[in-house]
Amino acid sequence: METEQQQLESINTSLSQGALALEGVDTNLPMLPPASEPESQWQQISKQVSQFLEKLPEYLGSFFQDYKQPLITVALILAAIVTAKLVLALLDAINGIPLLSPLFELVGIGYASWFIFRYLLKVSTRQELTNEIQSLKNQFVGD
Repeated sequence: METEQQQLESINTSLSQGALALEGVDTNLPMLPPASEPESQWQQISKQVSQFLEKLPEYLGSFFQDYKQPLITVALILAAIVTAKLVLALLDAINGIPLLSPLFELVGIGYASWFIFRYLLKVSTRQELTNEIQSLKNQFVGD
């Protein structure tokens, strides 16, 4: 127990002597910058980011106004591709069902036969079909 006390005392005295040695150090040495400087850099960066985020709607608005037509074209092309893929996937799923594919083929053949018989065999019915197509075209185009 006495040895432990002696060790503690020697440690305490060495610490106090080391502290005394530090007190006599020349204070003309260059000092480190204050600890608040990195905070100011972070504040500057955060200020720049917040200013950019404030102006982001204006940037996006002007970008959309400048490139409105190409953006709409790209969006329509992508929508057409997605729609085509969905339709092909749906048709593939329908073709996988037994007896449904031949049934649809028979319905298609029947409708094509009826259409040919109804509209394409006589001149008068062909004229009726052209008039109906023209009226539908006028409804959509507004001519």
